[in-house]
Amino acid sequence: MNHFPKEDYGFSDLKQVELAIESAQHMVGQATRSMDQEQLEAATNALQDAKEQFKRAVAHQSNVDEAFYAHSSALLEQAAHQLSEAEDING
Repeated sequence: MNHFPKEDYGFSDLKQVELAIESAQHMVGQATRSMDQEQLEAATNALQDAKEQFKRAVAHQSNVDEAFYAHSSALLEQAAHQLSEAEDING
């Protein structure tokens, strides 16, 4: 877990956020296809980690552009919804 000072939170850190979101999406996709409880839990953790990284990036980066924010928010919401539906089905 990284806690970057505001001025040190830059492009590469935003790329890390983007990669965390992509990784979480991939894990959610795999977990919802397999419906394996362990994979669902791992996907839930990956999604939570990606959300936390995203929140830190927004809090520490004054120049996060609106397109990045909107796109990342939508991807996180979509993955959360997909995971929620799978968990409802899986019980």
